[in-house]
Amino acid sequence: MTDPLPFGIQATVAFLAAIAAGGINALAGGGSLISFPALTAIGLPAVMANITNTVALAPGYLGATVAQRQDLQGQQRRLWLLLPAGAAGGLVGGLLLLHTGERLFTQLVPFLILFASGLLAVQEPVRRWVQRRSERHGRRPSELWAVPPVFLAAIYGGFFGGGLSVIVLAVLALSLDDTLTRLNGLKQAVAFATNLTAAAFFLFSGQVAWALAAVMAIGAILGGALGGRLAGRIQPATLRTLVVVVGVLVALLYFLKT
Repeated sequence: MTDPLPFGIQATVAFLAAIAAGGINALAGGGSLISFPALTAIGLPAVMANITNTVALAPGYLGATVAQRQDLQGQQRRLWLLLPAGAAGGLVGGLLLLHTGERLFTQLVPFLILFASGLLAVQEPVRRWVQRRSERHGRRPSELWAVPPVFLAAIYGGFFGGGLSVIVLAVLALSLDDTLTRLNGLKQAVAFATNLTAAAFFLFSGQVAWALAAVMAIGAILGGALGGRLAGRIQPATLRTLVVVVGVLVALLYFLKT
């Protein structure tokens, strides 16, 4: 068994990873694909790394949501419908995680990452199909249709945060007819509700590495605020491609480790 890394190195790695994760979450989602592997790389067990990551990145989701608050204008009805669904799903996912063993969770991680990457990759073709079907029926799908898939995505987010924003954005695009910029703002709010609920549930789990979580929280705030201000200036296709490629590569690495 190797000696643990000095805390200064652990904290530096965690801080930089949290900045990157906060920014990526604000731009496209999937920031935990960087911060979660970073925590396992510096020696944290997988479940503890996942829980610490969830707690630490909650402020980053808040920063990104505040930065994109203008994109939420006129979406009050959606917020009333989807924020409770996101919070409830985050709680269910947190409960499932605490009842999952370390070995099983580690085995599930690459499949969860691949699921998120694959869903993002087919987002646009499926969204076009949904829009064509809606036009043939002569009406837009009810916003209530977004509640069940958001709840299921939030369960995933409470269980494993990697790719949460990616999945939420994908299910919103499939369920709602709106611009990507407005859906991205709504995604931030839903992901924040999910992450905050799961993080609050984990506070007394005994699985939070508090010193690292505090360092990461500062980095997540910085990254989330910076990324949120850049949202809308980056080509969506570029973001999707980047997240899909990173997700597949990370999943392959986990497959090789397990």
